[in-house]
Amino acid sequence: MRIGLLTEGGYPYVSGDARLWCDRLVRGLGQHEFDIYALSRSERQEDEGWIQLPPQVSRVRTAPLWMAEDDGVVYGRRARRRFAEAYGELAAAVCEGPGSGSGSGSGVAAVGAGAARGSASSGDAGVGAAGASGGGEADRFGSALYELAELARDEGGLTGALRSEVAVRALERACRAPGALRTARAARVPDLLAVAAHFERALRPLSLDWYEGDGLDSVDLCHATAGGTAALPGLLARHFSGVPLLVTEYGVPLRAHYLASASVGDAPAARALLAAFHGRLTAEVYRAAALITPGNTHARRWQERCGADRAKLRTVYPGMEASRFAEVGEGAESSGCADPDTLVWVGRVEPAKDLMSLLHSFAEVRKEEPKTRLRIVGAPADGTDGATYLAHCKALAAQLFPDEAEGVHAVGDNPVSFEEIGGPEVPGLPEAYASGAVIVLSSVVEGFPISLVEAMFCGRATVSTDVGAVVEVIGGTGLVVPPRNPRALAEACVALLRDPERRERLGAAARARALELFTVEQNITAFHGIYLEIVSHSPVRHVLVDEAGEPLPFGVPAEAHLPGRWTEARLMPTGRPRWAAGSPVRATVPVPAGEGA
Repeated sequence: MRIGLLTEGGYPYVSGDARLWCDRLVRGLGQHEFDIYALSRSERQEDEGWIQLPPQVSRVRTAPLWMAEDDGVVYGRRARRRFAEAYGELAAAVCEGPGSGSGSGSGVAAVGAGAARGSASSGDAGVGAAGASGGGEADRFGSALYELAELARDEGGLTGALRSEVAVRALERACRAPGALRTARAARVPDLLAVAAHFERALRPLSLDWYEGDGLDSVDLCHATAGGTAALPGLLARHFSGVPLLVTEYGVPLRAHYLASASVGDAPAARALLAAFHGRLTAEVYRAAALITPGNTHARRWQERCGADRAKLRTVYPGMEASRFAEVGEGAESSGCADPDTLVWVGRVEPAKDLMSLLHSFAEVRKEEPKTRLRIVGAPADGTDGATYLAHCKALAAQLFPDEAEGVHAVGDNPVSFEEIGGPEVPGLPEAYASGAVIVLSSVVEGFPISLVEAMFCGRATVSTDVGAVVEVIGGTGLVVPPRNPRALAEACVALLRDPERRERLGAAARARALELFTVEQNITAFHGIYLEIVSHSPVRHVLVDEAGEPLPFGVPAEAHLPGRWTEARLMPTGRPRWAAGSPVRATVPVPAGEGA
């Protein structure tokens, strides 16, 4: 079959989200044909280029989200009125507050309030309200969204209109309307301009020419690698051509938006409006999707609370390359670890990993086991925040553990080391995990803990904080403690350091679990089955023919021949095939009874 793979800020670019699992998926499904439709996030990402693509990728079409030139489209009077009405409806659906005639208004209000307060717990509460509410406002938002898409198709683009004064005034009217969000009513002109600019950026896929003329209209299935803006082309392909949509989320973009909104300097009104917009868009994506594949139960709960139909959800764990850790994992039982008194942390250095608590916890460990060492392996996160946090961690380590020496003439040695992959001590990830007895994860925010799965492949016992999908991944093969609790983390580490037999049992069980659930092979097999399931239940949209105009055998699934509305076929707009020329011919001539004897 022909798959339209939709990405944002990732595959096929060298850097970006979801690059690895997308590449593994495409390479693992060589029997299918893939068309890549990629939205880039920055000029730097485009300059870095693409990774090498396999032969089953037949085409790649890209569009920048980081910039949009004026399309030069000048609307006539009727088009301007049409835009004002559609954009006004979209803005009204976003700004709708409690008691406005639809249950979902209260949900959006709660979401906006949670985002404005900038707390993850408030965001959870808002999402819960939105997910439990009615669908009237979601229908209103979707209708307005598709009307804007049709306008962009008819007129040649939306960029200029979305940047116009008409858009800002429509947004202002929606904020001032009776029943609007209380926070939105306080929006000032700078807030409205910021929100309108964000809407314009998020809605840029509506102006693309991807939906007709052998584009997304000709694929059998759209597979969006994330929700939100990445899934917008899939929404439009479904709206214009009936192409079924599959949405995969290994992290939930709406959750990420809520968490990120706490750290930006936007006014509360702007944060509330943006949270409501992304909540409406997410609800529409989930409503339109044929199936949704979360990467873990933690993400699945978020999707359900955002309005996803439970019947559409299929959990598919990320597929990771187990072979690179095979040597360490298979030799764990026989050779042991390089140092039975070493704790190892591996990851990206950033505040969410809570290395401060880890260092305080290690101070407690040293009181019980003075010979223990801690190796922190990882580079700081991009930007100045990551480097600043790493500097703070090093300063705290120097304060908690002054250089120790056995005698007055010996050189001191700090028990905490900060290293990066690629150095002489740690040339690769397998060597990092092999260097310690226990792998530690101290995060306060986590989605799918990749470093934990890598440690499991290596057959290592782990101590982790109970965040994100950690408990689901571990499944009883490691110790789990509450986050932000250095004492509990220290006690769990000491317990494993003192019991090598228990470490060995937990490590072996962890490796067996990882090989069963988290390999590339299980991921590819799961998606292959999901592709077939969706296509087998999707409407027949066209007759598939080869270059000579002959029908392709098995081009239409057998389920399409069953009675039902999905059997209503529409011929491809490529002219009449050769086999259809002339008048119908009866396959056989009936033979009167008795003549065949």
